[in-house]
Amino acid sequence: MKSYTIHLIRHGLTAGNAEGRYIGSTDLPLSAEGIKRLKKLAKKAPYPKADVYFCSPLKRCTQTMKILYPEAKPILMNDLRECDFGEWEGKTAKEIAAKDPAFARWIAGEGKEVVPPGGESGAQFFQRTCAAFEKIVKGLMTSGITSAVIVAHGGSLMSILSAYGLPRAEFYDWMTESGCGYSMRIMPDLWMRSMVGEVYAKIPETEKKDPGNGVMLIDLAREAAEHAFGHKENEKGEKE
Repeated sequence: MKSYTIHLIRHGLTAGNAEGRYIGSTDLPLSAEGIKRLKKLAKKAPYPKADVYFCSPLKRCTQTMKILYPEAKPILMNDLRECDFGEWEGKTAKEIAAKDPAFARWIAGEGKEVVPPGGESGAQFFQRTCAAFEKIVKGLMTSGITSAVIVAHGGSLMSILSAYGLPRAEFYDWMTESGCGYSMRIMPDLWMRSMVGEVYAKIPETEKKDPGNGVMLIDLAREAAEHAFGHKENEKGEKE
């Protein structure tokens, strides 16, 4: 039976990522360091190619696509954008907390009730990114195209993988380093029945061999994700 392969890749590093800032709808480009890292990763191991390419329209994603897949002509999908943090955009947690008392409730795990001023709720973000992914899967199945690459944001990919990925894992467990990601295999019968796909590999294969500063960045991003979407653990390690 025909299967469909989708490679999900997070964009390269930006200055905001390195500084631990909330960068969602802000259209930051890749930093010089981010460009350097992407080129280094691409030299170490080939990125998986595909028949069709999809990309968030924000600069950090289109630049990543150009570096990793210079010959690709990506289809830009607006709904693959990162979450819009409204007035919290471009600020660190410390800066936000000093001006907005609601941020403390957001950090306390009440992400479903607290929405960044002028921004997007976690539920809205999750729904639009998942709808975009379902549209991509449907397009593959109806066209007969069997492989795709998606270059998007950490939050966008975590939403997709936590909703459809097997093995099952929490939203923040799918956090990955900049320029890295996962490959997913979609089997039509399983998709039609349960809307899930097998996550079978990491991208690139050298990801584990290049920890360094990337580990710290993953930890910062995971903490932000836990705060934003209410995934918080108590002292016993239980999810609240």
